[in-house]
This record gives sequence, structure tokens and C-alpha cells, in this order.
Amino acid sequence: MRAPLGDDVLGDDPSVKLLEERFAALLGKEAACYTPSGTMANQAAIKAQTNPGDEIIAHEGSHIIQYEGGGPAALSGCMVRALPGARGQFSAQAMLDAVRPDNVHFPRTRLVVLENTHNRGGGAVWPLAEARAVTDAARGAGLATHLDGARLWNAAVASGQAMREYAAGFDTVSCCFSKGLGAPVGSALAGDAATIAKVRRIRKLFGGGMRQSGLLAAACSFAMEHHVERLREDHANARVFADGVRSIPGLSLDAQHADHGVETNIVLFRVDPGVGLDAKAVCERLAARGVLMLPTAPRTIRAVTHLDVHRAMIDQALAALRQVV
Repeated sequence: MRAPLGDDVLGDDPSVKLLEERFAALLGKEAACYTPSGTMANQAAIKAQTNPGDEIIAHEGSHIIQYEGGGPAALSGCMVRALPGARGQFSAQAMLDAVRPDNVHFPRTRLVVLENTHNRGGGAVWPLAEARAVTDAARGAGLATHLDGARLWNAAVASGQAMREYAAGFDTVSCCFSKGLGAPVGSALAGDAATIAKVRRIRKLFGGGMRQSGLLAAACSFAMEHHVERLREDHANARVFADGVRSIPGLSLDAQHADHGVETNIVLFRVDPGVGLDAKAVCERLAARGVLMLPTAPRTIRAVTHLDVHRAMIDQALAALRQVV
């Protein structure tokens, strides 16, 4: 609340400028732009690196396809080629196989988008070597690359890899401050100076200029400085919760966790038909007991740990889940 303020649309809010400089340095990029949301950061990255009629390659479960309101089509006039793959990931070869031939009948393949950690993949972490294989192949094919790193902080903590190592192969990278880090509002997009200059114009076009947004940016700076290492607690709590789910008859962990377990702070689990309730009904009854989870499919529930959930609350959540089921 005591943050020094200016006008970010005019480029002179000192708290926003400080956040952008720190964020860009963290990712090893030339510049960054603060945005109200991760969706705006992703869509601005797409618009800055494509033209109408281009095609984007992304995983079929990616956030830009599933949760951004058709943004690539509505805002940038782009098609999306969706690739399958376990845990929200695909190989470099699968990406190359999806690149369109240079032919007037086809859209021009222009951009490859990865998501790390992957939301619908149960918080799965892209192995650094595999992500680099995809970005190296994309660069060799003349394609731009964007990383939807909404939860990149979680990926870095879980893998032990620095943020800039994950960011190195990408032209643009977005990260969210309001998820695991706990800030109230905001994401940022980093890249080279010329691309971020385009992004600022696009942010204004999308209605994302927030004037005295230093109040929000200061909270993001605090979160970035103080809340990253504590993400380990969230990951540990998620594993405890997953172990508890396994012990409840009528529930089972989603297939996304079958081979790799729970890697970060997202637990997907399924409600068996024999329970007599679907996922929505289970979540409604949990909410009546003060426990909030999200039904993501008729029989699938998503539970997310974060800095407002301490260890004792995991036991409370599991007790409520046992009562409901």
C-alpha cells in the first residue's frame, strides 16, 4: 500500500518498472511487460508473433486452447493445431510432423506454445532436456516459441532448474504471480525488447493498461522475493493429500499421476460411479464443509495447494472428503 506510484500507461510507474526489470533479469530476457492476467500475457505473446491466418502448434490440453475463450482465433485470427501427449507434453518430432508444408492451401505454421507446469496434466513438469529439444527443433524450422509459464516457479522448484534455464529456448515467456506465489493480481511477459514493445501496444489495445498499478506490482515483487522457495511446502502437502485420496474407497488418482506421481501442487482424482455422486456433487458437499475443490469433468476433481493451505488443513480436507464419499 506504500508503493510509489505513477502511470504505467505512460510508462512512469516506478513500482511496475522495478517489477518488470527484476522479472526480465530473472528469466534472462531483455524486457518484460506487466499484465492483469496470464490469459492477456499469453494472447499478447501470440498476437505479437503471428499474423492472421497463421497456425499455432500447442498441446490439445493447453491453457490457450481450453481456458482463454477462443483468444487465438478471436484476437489474432490464428488457427491452432492441437497435439496429443501424456501429461500435457509432446516430442520434438511430433511438433515437426505438425509443421505445414509451404503451400498456398495451408495456413502458415508460425508459433509453438508449451505450458510448464501443465495444468490439465496435473501440474506436470516438462523435463528441461525435452523442452529444449522442442524449442531447438522449432528454431531450426524457423518458428517462434512461447512458454506459458503460469506455474514456471513450481517447475523450477520441483526440478531444481533455474527459471532462466527453462526460459532460454523461448522467444517469449509468461509467468503468473497470483497462483502459487499468492499475489492478488497479475502476470508478466518477458522477451526481447522489440517484441515487448509490440506487447505494450497490444496490452493497451486489449484494455490492459492499468494506470496506478504499482500497488499490484509491489505485491508481485514481494511474492517473487519471498514466496518462491516455500512452494516446496505446497508440493509436499499435495503429495500428502494424494496419499490420503488413495486410501479412500471410491476415489482414485487420475491417470496423469500414474507414472510420475504428484510432481507439484495439483492433484487430479476421480470419483468412481459406485460412490453415487458425480464430481460436481462431491464438490458441492465439500464446499458446505468449508473445503473448496473444482470439478473439471463429470468424474474428475482438481485440488490445488497454495500458501493459504497449511499442513493441518490437508488432514481437514481429507476428513471432509471421507465424510462426503
